[in-house]
Amino acid sequence: MKLFGRKSGRDPSRPALARGPSGGAIGEWPTSYEAQVRAGYAANPVVQRAVRLVMESVGWAPLTASDPALVALVAARSGGQALLETVAAQLLLHGNAYVQLIGDGQGGVGELYALRPERVGIEADASGWPVAFRYRVGERAMRLGVEDVVHLKAFHPLDDHYGQGCLGAAAGAVAIHNAATRWNKALLDNAARPSGALVYEPGDGSALSAEQFDRLRAEMDAGFAGAANAGRPMLLEGGLKWQAMSLTPADMDFVGLKAAAAREIALAFGVPPMLLGLPGDATYANYREANRALWRLAVLPLAGAILSGLAQGLRPWFADAALSVDVDKVPAMAEDRATAWASVTAADFLSVEEKRAMLGIGA
Repeated sequence: MKLFGRKSGRDPSRPALARGPSGGAIGEWPTSYEAQVRAGYAANPVVQRAVRLVMESVGWAPLTASDPALVALVAARSGGQALLETVAAQLLLHGNAYVQLIGDGQGGVGELYALRPERVGIEADASGWPVAFRYRVGERAMRLGVEDVVHLKAFHPLDDHYGQGCLGAAAGAVAIHNAATRWNKALLDNAARPSGALVYEPGDGSALSAEQFDRLRAEMDAGFAGAANAGRPMLLEGGLKWQAMSLTPADMDFVGLKAAAAREIALAFGVPPMLLGLPGDATYANYREANRALWRLAVLPLAGAILSGLAQGLRPWFADAALSVDVDKVPAMAEDRATAWASVTAADFLSVEEKRAMLGIGA
């Protein structure tokens, strides 16, 4: 059954986001994954905080499982790597996460390790079904069977094998935010305002020679430009007059533009702007409601997708494996839990056993 069609003329193990050069960009918007990570996560505080807020919440979420050994396996660090945090960050940034199942030497699974997603390529057969994974590090490549890797991916409407991360959708907002930051830095380097203009008004109507112009510009750069020379008095001669310039309305728009770009970044990663300290957003009544929204709309769905995928991949070793977040132990969801308990308790037409079953409590 050829659901995906024949992959003729295509690299059988092409990695995700490898269709262009590593520094490919549309204008100043990076398109490759490495360039997006450097411009976004590594150089943008809003992206980094949004990603860390979600990934750390997923990593610290209390777990429940069909087998206590499953919780211990998922919670254990392999090579210093926190599995759930790493997988959550990879899904947010790249859209794909590959968890290698490392054997314990006795026919079981001893460790779980998340591979770098940009290094992994999927090998497909003639019908388009994945048959292996190829992990490349420099010139070396390692082939892994589909039974040795759990592939978790976000939805991508235009790709059969690879998911789409949030970082690509936020690339434009990240570029705008970074450009506004560089603009503000340039203003600070120039005494936090446009430096103004020197007007030459000689009595005879003559103009400056090229040599005089170059010397004047060099003296201005050396003696008056930069934050260290802010407020320094200027002595002018020879028909020169200083014309001060203030910020125009277009310049002032950069403040609002930067805040709008930051809110778009938060929107792409599903984080309420209030939790990132962004001004001008009154969607949430208070911080507590924003925190509940983060868990309901971002953390719990992402954690559920990760845990269900890991449980499915581990079922050959753990019969009927099941992993999930223990919502009753999440502090941010305490108010929702109290509301559910109150409404079930008030239902007089239910028996005690039915109430306990609705609340997930055993007999």
